[in-house]
Amino acid sequence: MQPAVATKLPADRPLLRHHAEEVPDALVFDGTSAGVMMASPTDIKDLALGFALTEGIVTSVSEIRDIEIVAVPAGIEARVWLKHERSRELLRRRRVTAGPVGCGLCGIESLEQATRQLRPVGARDLRLPIETVRAATEALRAHQPLHDQTGSTHAAGFLLAQEGIVLAREDVGRHNALDKLIGALARKNLPPEQGAFVLTSRISVELVQKCAMSGCGFIIAVSAPTSHAVRIAEDAGITLAAFARGTDFELLTQPFRIAAAGD
Repeated sequence: MQPAVATKLPADRPLLRHHAEEVPDALVFDGTSAGVMMASPTDIKDLALGFALTEGIVTSVSEIRDIEIVAVPAGIEARVWLKHERSRELLRRRRVTAGPVGCGLCGIESLEQATRQLRPVGARDLRLPIETVRAATEALRAHQPLHDQTGSTHAAGFLLAQEGIVLAREDVGRHNALDKLIGALARKNLPPEQGAFVLTSRISVELVQKCAMSGCGFIIAVSAPTSHAVRIAEDAGITLAAFARGTDFELLTQPFRIAAAGD
């Protein structure tokens, strides 16, 4: 985070404001860059692990030999070293995702990559009380210290029915925040299918894809989805609750995971 700076108001009264930092972050797998993005310089190991999982580079933490976080003159490199079997698999695929924050599919090489097939998620027995869903985004606010200081970061939180938000990550990029959360869950051995992802952003196709790749079957978002994101969520069996603010939300797909009051 950058130090506070003085900003002039109309009446020439100085205002001290903290600004969120963003730096180039290269995700390097076995010596080859798989992605370069602008990201908040925190929880980079979680970002690298989450990216590896949601992009299908690995299927579990056990397939990673080591992760090194290295400061370089141009930014940060997350150097991920895979175990032999996954390293050979990586050589068979080539998918470059370099772009600014907020750009979910920059750098892909074919139209087919933009509409990758997803396996339906499990978690058919997960049900969240309607009051828990209504309160989810407000509960996430207590886990956003960087946003409180800067007002310019997104957050992704993991919600359990009986415990509330148990883990959260922040970043200037909404995709990065979600990858950080998924990576953190994997490190802590918390199964995403047992809860819901609570997001502070609009819901794009790639966010739904990342949720499906992680196995999470429930998304609660403060803002709107795109129409294609709704279709992808429906096809993947993901419950999508949008515009979740205070006492209201819009339930768009797979309503069976909502438990009405008294159920």
